[in-house]
Parts: sequence; C-alpha cells; structure tokens
Amino acid sequence: MLRVENLGKRYRVAHQSPGNTMTLRDAIVDTAQSIVRRKPRVRSEEFWALDRVSFTVDQGERVGIIGRNGAGKSTLLKILSRITEPTRGKIELWGRVASLLEVGTGFHPELTGRENIYLNGAILGMSRSEIARKFDEIVEFAEVERFLDTPVKRYSSGMYVRLAFAVAAHLEPEILIVDEVLAVGDVQFQKKCLSKMEDVGASGRTVLFVSHNLSTVEALCTRGIVLQEGTLGFDGTAQAAVQYYLDAAYDLASSTALGLRRDRSGNGKVRVSHFRILDLNEAEVSVMQSGGDYLFEIGYQSTVNYPLHNVAVSLDIFDDRTNRLLLFRSNFTNENVSLFPSGGAIRCCVRDLPLASGAYRFSIFISHANAEVLDYITDVAPSIVEGGDFFGTGSGGLPNHCKILKRAEWSTV
Repeated sequence: MLRVENLGKRYRVAHQSPGNTMTLRDAIVDTAQSIVRRKPRVRSEEFWALDRVSFTVDQGERVGIIGRNGAGKSTLLKILSRITEPTRGKIELWGRVASLLEVGTGFHPELTGRENIYLNGAILGMSRSEIARKFDEIVEFAEVERFLDTPVKRYSSGMYVRLAFAVAAHLEPEILIVDEVLAVGDVQFQKKCLSKMEDVGASGRTVLFVSHNLSTVEALCTRGIVLQEGTLGFDGTAQAAVQYYLDAAYDLASSTALGLRRDRSGNGKVRVSHFRILDLNEAEVSVMQSGGDYLFEIGYQSTVNYPLHNVAVSLDIFDDRTNRLLLFRSNFTNENVSLFPSGGAIRCCVRDLPLASGAYRFSIFISHANAEVLDYITDVAPSIVEGGDFFGTGSGGLPNHCKILKRAEWSTV
C-alpha cells in the first residue's frame, strides 16, 4: 500500500539574531561589520527533518510511528499526506489517503459540519451518493448531530476532532493516517477511535498512527517504526519498537547533560540545565522510597537580561510505558515563580511519595504567563522507587498491579 524510498526533507532554519535584547548601538555595529566583511551575515542553516528514510507498508498493517520531539514524525506524515513535498527520495501510494494531523485539517471554517463532510468526501474522490450512504454513520459516531448545521469555526476543539476523525475513518480510505491529535478528545472518545482504527485494520485497510502513548501503540499496532533525529532507527513489531525506544530514551537521559539536549521545544529564553532528586536534608538520592519526602530540583539558565515573572513550572512523572501518573504544576497552587538572568534552581517539594516500587521517568515544562513556552523536555532522568513503608504496616502494596499508592479506611456496617 505504501513504499518510501530514501526520503529526505530539508528546511532552512532562520536564527534570531541577538535579537530582542539587542541595543541600537549593537545593531549599528553589527550592520557595519557585515558591510566591512562584504558578505552577508549568516542568519540561517539547513536542517534535515528527515534523512534517507526507507520502508514499505503492506495492506492491512497497523503501523505505530514513535520517536522523541523533533524526530521527524509529523514531517513524515505531512509528506505521506501530500501536504508538503519531499526534498529528495520518493513515495508511492496505492489507494485513497485520509489524514487527521491536527485540529482543523481539511475543514473549511466557514462551512457547516454537514457541508464539510461532503467537502472531505469529495477531496477523497468519493461521489455524493457514496458520502450520503455513510453520512448518518459519521454523524452518529461524531456525536455532533445537534450542531451539524453550525459553521465548524464555532466548534470546540473536541467537537472538531470528533467530526474530523469520523469523516476520515468512515469514508473508507485505503490508508488512514492519524497523528497525536486524538489527545484533544475525551477519554471515552479516544477509546472509541482506537476501536474504530482496529476495525479499519481488520477490514484490510492500512493505518499509520503517531502517538506518545506507548501502551496504546502496543495495543493497537501490529508493527512499530522508531524515528531518531530524522532517520529510521528501528522497524519491527510494535512491542520490540517500544522497547527499543525506551532503551534509547534511557541511554540519552543517562549520558547527555540536559543543557546539551536537542530534543526539546520552547523559545529558548530559559533552558533546563540540570535535574536532581534530594531528600529533605538536601542530600542527592539515586533511589526513592514509597512514602518518602523529596525535593525535585530543576536547574535553569536564562538567555535574556531581564527577569521573567509569573512563570509556571510543571513536573510530570510517567511509568516505564510513558503513561502519565502524576502531574505537579505550580499554578495549580498559585505558586508560580520568577526566573532571573543569572539562572538558578526551582524546587518542588513532594511529601509522602505515592509511587509503588518500579521505574519512572520525568518531564519538565516551563511557560511564561500562559503565553509562551520557554522549555519542554521529556525523559530528563530515569529514576527508581524501591521499598518504603507507605502504609506504615510493612506492606509495599502490589507493584505489579498498581503504580499509585493511597491509604483507605476499611470497616463493616
């Protein structure tokens, strides 16, 4: 159904000059120097989002595509969906392709839900009678019947995704491409979509699915592809691909200083420089215990010469399959912080750690005034929880059955 040969996509990345913090004097000197040198100042560089990627996909396969931020997943799907052209290489597709890459893809905001269903069907090459046969099924699946004649620009993001997925999945494309966009919907609808994608694969059609939820990839997909910095790192079963990804993430977190990591997003005004786990005596620990009290220290460096106030900091804890278990966020408790040009560290105190014994991963998200993302990086450090008397009874719970521990009171009536 799909063949990709030596695929490459190159972008030219513009670099912001010393930019927002540059004085008039700096700008004049910089311009004068460029004139004296008689050559233009370098303001951009080439970046290969994909490089020499090759694979084939057979009819009926459900392929999970996983990788870290910036690995090239979305670029690959945009090329396969014919939204953007490759710089080199080629792709061959057999059959109609339906894509759901981001909220609003393929919809005209001024048209109603009803009109957009017919528009999308026409784009897929279907006749009006073919679309009409599927119309009621699409509307029922999307659960938007009440707003069917409302322009979609007035839809919530959840309604948009429900209708977009329903159209993409029910108009019988030979290849269905779905990005992480399903995360916008509610949990019940996500389950409904995953079940539909299984049905699509079982009916002989092909599914390409990008997700950071590794458990979902293992459950849904028959095959997994791992992208690493724009290249094909692994191609095999879904379970083997997930394990390869986890091993690579562990190696990266263990071997590369946070300040040097490139698999991050944000505007660069602030960068996480280190992450440490401390006990309340401020001694660094390598292994935590259930029920213990800990300080999670996030070091940062600033690239601007002024303080940033009202900064929200989020620390997420995931299990070894990247299922989010705990989320600590400063604005939940009105404790946003100020960050300064000299850099420093932020500490999050967590008492009575409710994690059962096991392996865990952390991600850090820093934003300024809910308006700009300063830094976001996953797998900042692997960590282990071992032992600990959380319940005060000597019982460690059942780590193989649950990850979160919580005291409860039992009685009979």
